[in-house]
Amino acid sequence: MQTLSTEILTRTIRQRPADSYKGTYGRITLIGGNRNFGGAILMASAAAVYAGAGLVTTITDPSNQGSLHARLPEAMFADFNDLAQTQDLVKGTDVIVIGPGLGTSPQSLTILNNVFSVVQPEQTLVIDGSAITLVAQHQLALPQAHLIFTPHQMEWQRLSGIAIAEQTPARNQPVVNQLNATVVLKSHRTQIYTPTAVYENPMGTPAQATGGMGDTLAGMVGGFVAQFTNKTDAVLAAVYSHSAIAEELARTQYVVLPHQIIDVLPQFMKEHECKN
Repeated sequence: MQTLSTEILTRTIRQRPADSYKGTYGRITLIGGNRNFGGAILMASAAAVYAGAGLVTTITDPSNQGSLHARLPEAMFADFNDLAQTQDLVKGTDVIVIGPGLGTSPQSLTILNNVFSVVQPEQTLVIDGSAITLVAQHQLALPQAHLIFTPHQMEWQRLSGIAIAEQTPARNQPVVNQLNATVVLKSHRTQIYTPTAVYENPMGTPAQATGGMGDTLAGMVGGFVAQFTNKTDAVLAAVYSHSAIAEELARTQYVVLPHQIIDVLPQFMKEHECKN
């Protein structure tokens, strides 16, 4: 198992060339946020924008439109009940993040299946939160794509069948290989599984134990993958950045809130970019 360090940041975060435009940094579409859990998709969307993704579209329950525009005017909005429009938007994106605040209702399952039906092999699909639970509960066939799962330990138990107490690299890796995916297994020391290696994040603090942390990480993963060439390094850098920012904030705070990590993210990335 390899331990992450700040080296992953300078290896991944590149200085932006002078001739950049918004298309240079990827198109990302995030789907989730039912009427009860709108905050989850708002945090994931904000994390993607603040991470530097070029074009961000949020497909969510219409009750969240006002909050989205007030919190994040940079993101475009679409209604996830409009299945045809959702398909068109998903087809035209580079990275899809699905699950934050989606819920597990029959409506949620319909939305998830609708997205899965049009995902293309060249796209990256980040499956988070309740979308993982739906995949596990209904044994859904996964689309052909660059798959990234971001489960906490209970969600991984549902998906993998491995009890939390038995979630060791030796047990986890064969399931990761079967999924043909990258898996970010969130815990006290988050582990990132790829088909060829396992990485551990040494950063993190109990001050992060609050709602919305995982949604924020999913958005950061999507935002990093959308703009940086090496997808594995992008995932690793997002995970490390998320915890490193939190550790810094926790020096003077009892609890670190997800939106605080989001707000600091652009400055943090600037401090750690490679200028060569």
